Amino acid sequence: MNAREPKIVNGPEILNKYVGGSEEKIRELFAEAEQEQMEAGDNSMLHIIIMDEMDAICKQRGTVKDGTGVSDSVVNQLLSKIDGVDSLNNILLIGMTNRKDMIDDALLRPGRLEVHVEIGLPDEKGRFQILGIHTRNMREAKRITPEVIQRLPEIAEKTKNFSGAEIEGLVKAASSYALTRCVDVKNLNKAPDMKNLILQFQDFERALGDVEPKFGAKSQELKAHYRNGFVPYGDSFDGLMGTLERLVEQVRTSDRTPLMSVLLSGPPSSGKTAIAAKSAVDSGFPFVRMISADEMIGYSDVSKSQMIHKSFMDSYKSPLSLIFIDDIERIIDYVAIGPRFSNTVLQTLLVLLKKVPPDEGRRLLIIGTTSCPHLLEDLGLVQAFGVVQNIPLLDEPSQIVEVLRVAAHMNEKDARGIAKAITKPIGIKQLLMVAEMSKQGSAGGRVDPSTFMECLHTVGY
Repeated sequence: MNAREPKIVNGPEILNKYVGGSEEKIRELFAEAEQEQMEAGDNSMLHIIIMDEMDAICKQRGTVKDGTGVSDSVVNQLLSKIDGVDSLNNILLIGMTNRKDMIDDALLRPGRLEVHVEIGLPDEKGRFQILGIHTRNMREAKRITPEVIQRLPEIAEKTKNFSGAEIEGLVKAASSYALTRCVDVKNLNKAPDMKNLILQFQDFERALGDVEPKFGAKSQELKAHYRNGFVPYGDSFDGLMGTLERLVEQVRTSDRTPLMSVLLSGPPSSGKTAIAAKSAVDSGFPFVRMISADEMIGYSDVSKSQMIHKSFMDSYKSPLSLIFIDDIERIIDYVAIGPRFSNTVLQTLLVLLKKVPPDEGRRLLIIGTTSCPHLLEDLGLVQAFGVVQNIPLLDEPSQIVEVLRVAAHMNEKDARGIAKAITKPIGIKQLLMVAEMSKQGSAGGRVDPSTFMECLHTVGY
């Protein structure tokens, strides 16, 4: 290629503490190209400038409130060099960033940085190739078992939504486990046993438990929402789970369903969060994100909206994504007295709930939960969901009997006696809590009916 050696510069290195210093560094990057074009004209060789972390110096003009105006001046200087009166024809400028939204719009217009190439997450084939690159030296040095080499495709399949850097970190983590196995922790002065320093498949299995992708599914956090058990309590429950499974499969397989939204509504303690979390885990989608009010305590309305927006933007980068919005009324700060709610957060949700993933082939399933759908109807939130499923309290003796039989290990007779004594609907979450409470101090984990009823009255039923 008829080109000079590329100049590689990190964005933050441009910044200078002296007035005009940052702009001077921008001019220095283009000085050689300007000189050569003046001397050789169209015969000038190509000059390549690569700017990493471009968002550090090219932020939207007017957004940086530092009082110096340095950021705006740097953008203006760069614009004048790229597309000014004396623009150059022998320059190829390549910018790199992971925050394209922060870069000034003027730089992204046609004639400037007009070609935008998105480097997405690698697919399974790409992950296998990256694993091969990072284990090549181990293979050549025979520091890896044949089993690992044979099962690299399996590791590639398990590393959904891993970036190249995260796969490199996975290999390093596995290597650290192999090294730890060869070190005598009781005598650190002793050299490692180099003969046994071989990377095994079990090292990768341990590393997979430690290294999580940024865009991965936080399955452990979701499983915590049904740690007290998940009991199929009857036909109505089976029908609900069957509906959710069909919707998950529709999003997974249908090219005509890029967006599906489901609202689970029901009284408190009816198990909405557990059902949504179980559906999210069982879906197996590579990207699963939960949006809950506890993550936003103390946030301003704008910060909440930005956090929700970022979760949706991240989901669009994965071919299959699921977003779980728990307790919507808490997220929008809804209070019946007044009433009061955050219109900023509300409008954010209304827009994003109907926004189809922009890239073709990307699909998104949204599951929301609420305990007061009748109040959210006036805000238009219930209507924003495509499907609404009601989750009632347990009001049939057969449902209560099934829960007690599975969760409290009761026999049929005792369970029926308790079910008969429960005269009004009860939430499954409350029933499971009472069952666990009544187990305390009981022999063999069996629950005495009188103890159960006493605990039931203790919780205010």
